[in-house]
Amino acid sequence: METRKSGIVRLRNNEYSKKIDYYLIVPVFLLAVIGLYVLQRVLSSGYRDYPGNYYRQIYATVAGMFIATVIAILDTHFLKLVGRLLYGAGLFLLLLVPIDGYSLKATWGADSWLNLPVIGNFQPSELMKIGLIMVASEIFEMMHDKKISYLRGLLYLAAAYGPPMLLIFMQPDFGTAMVIVFSFVCISFVWGVKYRYFLLAISGGVVVVAPTLWFFYLEPYQKARILSLVFSGSDPQAEYNLVQAKAAIASGGLSGNHTGIFTSVPVKESDFIYTAVSEQLGFIGTTTIVVLAFFFLARCMFIASRAKLPTQSYTVTGLCASFAFHFIENLGMSVGLLPITGIPLPFISLGGTAMLINYISFGIILNISMDRK
Repeated sequence: METRKSGIVRLRNNEYSKKIDYYLIVPVFLLAVIGLYVLQRVLSSGYRDYPGNYYRQIYATVAGMFIATVIAILDTHFLKLVGRLLYGAGLFLLLLVPIDGYSLKATWGADSWLNLPVIGNFQPSELMKIGLIMVASEIFEMMHDKKISYLRGLLYLAAAYGPPMLLIFMQPDFGTAMVIVFSFVCISFVWGVKYRYFLLAISGGVVVVAPTLWFFYLEPYQKARILSLVFSGSDPQAEYNLVQAKAAIASGGLSGNHTGIFTSVPVKESDFIYTAVSEQLGFIGTTTIVVLAFFFLARCMFIASRAKLPTQSYTVTGLCASFAFHFIENLGMSVGLLPITGIPLPFISLGGTAMLINYISFGIILNISMDRK
């Protein structure tokens, strides 16, 4: 039998191992191993700050696994508290971004980072993605259980999403904003919003939101990326990253590029890590990434469909949607199917903040999966 002690940690007997969702853990572990292998090969080829940057990636991965384990053994009832803490911490850190005097806008085109002691560069919007999903899931559950009216629920959602979205748009970080919107739409769909409302929202977005973003929000380089995707060859400078990415992927062949001559791809260690996977492991490696991502996302959807409580189902749905957006956008932009954005590949791309956030999300999903059993 399962044993439980009052407190925040669930204590299990020798049946503990049977409750662990290995179908969830194995894909994540394999993605992390592939990522560390490919990054070592990429960073050791002349990148500045090597091996320090590689060691930091290992530390972030190990720390992320530890955090995921701690979250997984928490009593599921305390996940609501975790969500509120993440939301509060994320909002506080987002408020610090424009006033802390530290900016990487000249390098990355957005002021989205804080320089924190010990941690170093940290992107608060990544933390806010999880906090918003968990807080929104609580509100959707209250509406589902008729504890609050739909009108009050919409007001709560507007109050929860308004301030952080405004701060994220001010940075500007359009990629993270898209992830948050996509997660919200997926949670709304699972909650029960009808198809016709989605069609109306999409129509309104095309007619009103899209022109507004195009004329008043998007930077010239972002417009050039979108135009170059639609009209191939229209702007060689805007298409440079994509041309190099395709050349790198093509050079991988079946099992990797064994010539020792690799294509120069900007941000190959992060945004375009998929090109490095192809160069080092070829078609076999890139296909393995796609298959592992598919099984991980499919397992997340299965967990969401079998969760005990509505809030658990909404939370896993939102986190799964966030992962799916990252996988699809990163792979799609690397092969020229989607516009180029600064969206990393989960569990693989270089970046301590993204790695920790990935494992926090993973720990929450694993917690709910174990509670399901």
